[in-house]
Amino acid sequence: MAVLAALTLLVPNAHAEWHGATESLMGTRITVRLWHSNAEIGSDAIQEVLAEISRIERLMSTYMADSRISAINREAHLRPVDAGAELFRLIQRAVEVSEMTDGRFDITYDSVGQHYDFRESERPDADTIESELEKIDYRYVVLNPAEETVAFLREGVRINLGGIAKGYAVERSAALLRSLGIQYASVSAGGDSRLLGDRRGQPWLVGIQDPRDKTSIAIRLPLVDEAVSTSGDYERYFDEGGVRYHHIISPATGDSAREVQSVTIVGPDATMTDALSTSVFVMGVEEGLALVERMDGFDAVVIDANRDLHYSSGLSPGDD
Repeated sequence: MAVLAALTLLVPNAHAEWHGATESLMGTRITVRLWHSNAEIGSDAIQEVLAEISRIERLMSTYMADSRISAINREAHLRPVDAGAELFRLIQRAVEVSEMTDGRFDITYDSVGQHYDFRESERPDADTIESELEKIDYRYVVLNPAEETVAFLREGVRINLGGIAKGYAVERSAALLRSLGIQYASVSAGGDSRLLGDRRGQPWLVGIQDPRDKTSIAIRLPLVDEAVSTSGDYERYFDEGGVRYHHIISPATGDSAREVQSVTIVGPDATMTDALSTSVFVMGVEEGLALVERMDGFDAVVIDANRDLHYSSGLSPGDD
């Protein structure tokens, strides 16, 4: 299902040398734009990117029964499961983020998360949340680097890379484009974008959506050769009884985090900006910005529940 993009690349009408394509993958809209003087080479490069993202989806999607991560979720409580080098490294990185955030980012959230259906406006009841919360703890995930296997310490644990996989996919896409000699490009997957170079002498203008008005841009950021990720409570959600239930689940409560409406992270690596945008959303303004301040090369813009704007020290209101 395509979800509402949290980030919009604000570009003028493309010249003949700019090439682009859009496709639905990884549960969102994938958009690739690049510059190349040869239309055939540009088109081929775009198709390689889309094929790469499709490959990653087949490996990491919990919605595909034959994916490697689905096999881990079925079998890892019984025995160590071979994850393969690529998936193992991303799970390992996700666990490192969990340690860094004291569990605010936790890929085992899916033990509760699987019971939400935002298209059908369904959520787990209190008893289900209480039961499944016992299975949320990244320390239940046992990694064996020598064998590249994943095991779970208890039955019912499930992992989901929804908070990091799209960032990984667009970062991999940028690396692929570099290897093909592409100098200027953007790859977006919903709220995650990787910008390669600039826009032929001008910065890319990235628009961050107003969390309560899908037709309005809240902030504009001029960026060059950066990754940018936005997590918002308006991407997958439903309202019930005046309460918004959305897909960013707090591992501590099994309920949607509600201190903020939107978090945008800018930095050199889309895998990390993706994970950080989720982490800061759950952590809230004060703790979240403190985390970002400790990380070289990363900045944040947070729109809190009162719609007030908060910036890390590397950004200022004059930048938007």
